Amino acid sequence: MTVSTELTIGIVAFYLVMIIGIGYYGYRRTKKVEDYMVAGRNTHPVIIALSYGATFISTSAIIGFGGTSAQYGMSLMWLTVLCIVVGVIIAFICMGKRIRRIGKDLGALTYPELLGKMYGSKKIIYATGAIFVAAMPLYTAAVLIGGARFIETTLGIPYMTALLGFAGVVALYVVIGGLMAVMYTDAVQGAIMLVGMGVLLVLTYIYLGGVTAANSALDSMGSLVPSTLSSMGMTGWTSMPEFGSPIWMTVITTLVLGVGVGVLAQPQLAVRFMTAKDGKSLNRAIPIGALFIVMMTGVAFTVGPLTNVYFMDTVGMLAIDAAGGNADSIIPLYINSAMPELFVIIFMLTLLSAAMSTLSSLLHTMGTTLGGDIFARMKGVRYSIRANQIGIVVMMIASVILAVMMPGSIIARATAMFMGLCTAALLPAFVHGITSKNPSYLAAKWSMTAGAGGWLLWAVFCHLAESKMLGICHALFGVDSLVSSPWCYLDPLVVGVVLSVTILLVLIPMDKHKITHEDQMRLT
Repeated sequence: MTVSTELTIGIVAFYLVMIIGIGYYGYRRTKKVEDYMVAGRNTHPVIIALSYGATFISTSAIIGFGGTSAQYGMSLMWLTVLCIVVGVIIAFICMGKRIRRIGKDLGALTYPELLGKMYGSKKIIYATGAIFVAAMPLYTAAVLIGGARFIETTLGIPYMTALLGFAGVVALYVVIGGLMAVMYTDAVQGAIMLVGMGVLLVLTYIYLGGVTAANSALDSMGSLVPSTLSSMGMTGWTSMPEFGSPIWMTVITTLVLGVGVGVLAQPQLAVRFMTAKDGKSLNRAIPIGALFIVMMTGVAFTVGPLTNVYFMDTVGMLAIDAAGGNADSIIPLYINSAMPELFVIIFMLTLLSAAMSTLSSLLHTMGTTLGGDIFARMKGVRYSIRANQIGIVVMMIASVILAVMMPGSIIARATAMFMGLCTAALLPAFVHGITSKNPSYLAAKWSMTAGAGGWLLWAVFCHLAESKMLGICHALFGVDSLVSSPWCYLDPLVVGVVLSVTILLVLIPMDKHKITHEDQMRLT
């Protein structure tokens, strides 16, 4: 079926008008700073679930991780398992209710403020804010790249035009409507994503002859694994890599742990819990959130490897070769090559929804951090909508510049890097803060320092992917990594978390001056 350019433009225009209209509705409902920051703390469970899921799952998962799974196979399904167990069940039941209750009790409106108030420390607010302002543009740029690349491929417009137009539309409704607009648009976008990914899975299996035939064909391709990957431990697209091998280290420690555990340290997700009216609202959001995560990651990590079957049948190449060596181009190329033109438009809306939902949340988090937690607080003012809006614009510009500079096949790695840093630097201290009646500021301060420092040093001097890209290790020591294989493939997340947790556990019993509730309430 052929779809005219006019129809394509009409559908996309209608979608954008609808999203901006929903954003305007959020703006009309935003009456005070609390509405702009935490959506009035009275959000419906369905909105919370869809917003949480749509924020978590972006083009990084669909385009970046889908393309990466085309290279490494269905071993990434372990990430889906971790996303359900950790990202939904543990996040909502064990952490979400505490975050909501403590956030409301302390009057916190952002993640840095919540963490800082738990320890009665402005320094922690500034330190956390600095991490987000410095590192979150990396993740934001990855999301921008994923959305812009698909727009470029589908509509045939220049990449820079797609990038700037995409960024501009999202920034518009985030700046105007704050978190209220972000969460309402997230819910609609999440519903579109569910439909698009469901249809993608069904059509893929239909085109490849059914579930059994498609999976059997992929399983039989084990002998086609490139020698560069088989020598590093890859055994096929339907089996796990050799335990402890470089590929195993990459899949498990970078991709599975980096995102599957890193979700607990994501500020844009933690804020979702602070928008709930009560704990029951979070309980009711769990089934919808779990279904959403299963559909998004499960489909991406199934279709990604199966693209190898499609491209081998049609052009006699593996997916990565058909995409010119760029993993970020595999899913867009597959959609545009294999799918009916009408579905290409539907999937474009799916990707736009995935990218816009995550991008809007990242922008809101970065903007409120820069404008409110850092600049406004330094001037003696807690928060103002205008300061937050300026912060959003500044961080969007920084993210666009970074997106232009970043190399290919970077989406999945950039996502894992940001989540890994947040996990190593913040998660142990954050968990201690929400679970302890009298948390230790001393332990939290040095835990955050050790986690961030350990992550950074291992990334710069040991983890091959980052150390080789940065070149500092080679310039100083003449080698790309100070450790040998397979340890040079061990993600900095593991090193940082081990150091962070160790320091925390050692210093907690040594601290004789724990933080009291009065100390927490004293910080304004």
